[in-house]
Amino acid sequence: MKVCIVSDSHDNRPLLEAAVRAARQEGAEAVLHCGDVVAPSTLSVLKPFGLPIHVIHGNNHGDLYMMARIANMPSSLVTFYGQDAGIELGGRRIFLVHYPHYARALATTGDWDLVCCGHDHEARIETVRNIKGGETRMVNPGTVGGVAAPATWVLGDLETMEFALREVQLEAKESTEEVPS
Repeated sequence: MKVCIVSDSHDNRPLLEAAVRAARQEGAEAVLHCGDVVAPSTLSVLKPFGLPIHVIHGNNHGDLYMMARIANMPSSLVTFYGQDAGIELGGRRIFLVHYPHYARALATTGDWDLVCCGHDHEARIETVRNIKGGETRMVNPGTVGGVAAPATWVLGDLETMEFALREVQLEAKESTEEVPS
């Protein structure tokens, strides 16, 4: 199962939409959002893709009440967990948390196959040694909103546990206006 991992969209709808569109084209079956959506309505641009969206809030969490309402609508593909989430997808145990230092601590427990975070807008894909003698993958996709850093996201393959950092590519829109000569 492939997943699109994003964080820190900060209401940048065009960049969030472009990232998820690209991920969908590469076979993503779900979106993991590691916080700082800000306005819950930002997620509405993802509805046409038909992918389940697993989202937590960050430190810029906007209207949490509305986020919960959107998640509880009968046709909603959004699952809102609050400040963090432990989920299972594709046979993998995944933990979503906004802050990298909490993510590293959770990765070291060995209780999770994958720990995803955001917050600092610094994209990183790491392997963390855990206390059980194994390794845990830790992914920070950076900021899909392009806030003080390039707009990035991560495509993850939960079967192979391979993760690839991608820059968001906005499609050029065709102009119908005439350019003066």
